[in-house]
Amino acid sequence: MSYDGVMARVAGAAERAGRSVEEVTVVAVSKTMTYDDIMSVYEQGHRDFGENRADELAGKAASLPADIRWHFVGALQSNKVRSVRGVVALLHSMDRRSLAKAWMKGHGLAPPVLAQVNVGEESQKSGLSPAEVVDALTWMETLGLEVRGLMAIPPIPDRPETSREHFRTMRRLRDDLIGKHPNVVELSMGMTDDFEVAIEEGASIIRVGRAIFGPRNTTGE
Repeated sequence: MSYDGVMARVAGAAERAGRSVEEVTVVAVSKTMTYDDIMSVYEQGHRDFGENRADELAGKAASLPADIRWHFVGALQSNKVRSVRGVVALLHSMDRRSLAKAWMKGHGLAPPVLAQVNVGEESQKSGLSPAEVVDALTWMETLGLEVRGLMAIPPIPDRPETSREHFRTMRRLRDDLIGKHPNVVELSMGMTDDFEVAIEEGASIIRVGRAIFGPRNTTGE
């Protein structure tokens, strides 16, 4: 796969769903990728990139173009907030009070966040259970967070269609929330193996790494 190939598939999925391709933000997940790897995608006009390690993000943000919109898409420890908060346009993984309190500290407005939902209720994954989301949004907003929507990483699918019901659950959850929380509009869901199904089910943000960049660089890991 390639960047152009992914974007063509995004456009096709949006068309099938009767949506505009402009409704879908593609986050190119660049973890382990080199400066040159990222610049090759940047030079094709792409600006949204995602990282899941605080130190790696900080290093890349310091050396890459300033107009990149960085997304933090992994679990974030409270003691790493400082290195992420001043860099990202959006945090995808807000899921607990201690992280929310740390996120609100510091100079200037805290970047907006997405509430992470453990939609498959898997014990090894972070995130709020679907039943916890309503109460969580209340305390997040009370603490001052700007919550823009929801993020989910469903169970690894054996085929793309396997993820569809999880994506539908996320869409229904967002739709139920939006009356009392009108800013909660984004749905970050879908990755390399299932992003087309996610778009068909209402994703506004997809997180795609391998299909854009190829296999991960594991040197030194």
